Amino acid sequence: MVVTTNANDAAHSRVGQVRELRAELARRIALYMGSAENRATEIPGVALHRRTAPTAPCSAVYEPGITVMAQGRKRVDLGRTTFIYGESRYLLTSVDLPIISQIVEASEETPCLAMSLKLEMPVIRELLSREEIQVAPSTPDVPAMATGEATVEFLSACCRLINLLDAPQDIPFLSGLIQREIIYRILHGPEGARLRAIATLGDQSHRTAKAISWIRANYVKPLRVEDLAQVVGMGVSTLHHHFRALTAMSPVQYQKQLRLQAARGRMLVDGLDAASAAFEVGYESASQFNREYSRFFGQPPMRDIRTLLSVGAPGVESVNGR
Repeated sequence: MVVTTNANDAAHSRVGQVRELRAELARRIALYMGSAENRATEIPGVALHRRTAPTAPCSAVYEPGITVMAQGRKRVDLGRTTFIYGESRYLLTSVDLPIISQIVEASEETPCLAMSLKLEMPVIRELLSREEIQVAPSTPDVPAMATGEATVEFLSACCRLINLLDAPQDIPFLSGLIQREIIYRILHGPEGARLRAIATLGDQSHRTAKAISWIRANYVKPLRVEDLAQVVGMGVSTLHHHFRALTAMSPVQYQKQLRLQAARGRMLVDGLDAASAAFEVGYESASQFNREYSRFFGQPPMRDIRTLLSVGAPGVESVNGR
């Protein structure tokens, strides 16, 4: 009975600590953000985000990284899989993924507040090479995106990282150390196996990640899956299987989403017309582009852009704008 009581007391204590750390992280983010929505900080790879109302669904490509939700809730759709994460949770993305995101809980009184940290695979490989870091083997056929619990140790490191904004002279030396601690905490959690699989040379997930990177860098070029499989040293059917498991889509669907999102950005930011944007991102047929754009975004290209540019319309989430 005494053992049970002590265990319950310890659990309640950790819940209280998580609540306090989450509130502190939210307070610090709100302080640094002011009225801004997104801020790239002086800490390499770290950005802060704030929203004061729910948003309409918007498209983006998430790079490898983590997003810690200090306040509010967000929904991210990867193919047909939905991730909803809120306070005391984080979102892990281990490869470049085209997604649809939406803030589902935010208000002027209680804004949605988040911190994002870009992940560098060389740093993850460096940590995995250390003998004292033991990570469970990855479960096959799991997506390259997951949500995880923000523990006391994890949130403590996040708070210390953000606090470096008050001591910019310490950022060059301490930011890398604290970011390694955050990655260390993830690697020791249930989601660490995903990072291990992506970072481990020769693993099927690592080879699939190379295929994803190749498409991301060459999305304007014609794609033959047979050639891609040869580049990464996999069989065509094996590549298809693992690619769909990681990204929830086929290589061709992945390329299509990258092209459509890039074309949308060209029209929105650079003022290109639909035909010019289509050809710049690799389409050979403007009519095919219009059909696929309308199917993906819900309306024809130029009407969609006029909607986005209209007063009060939701913005397009940036690549790192988590």
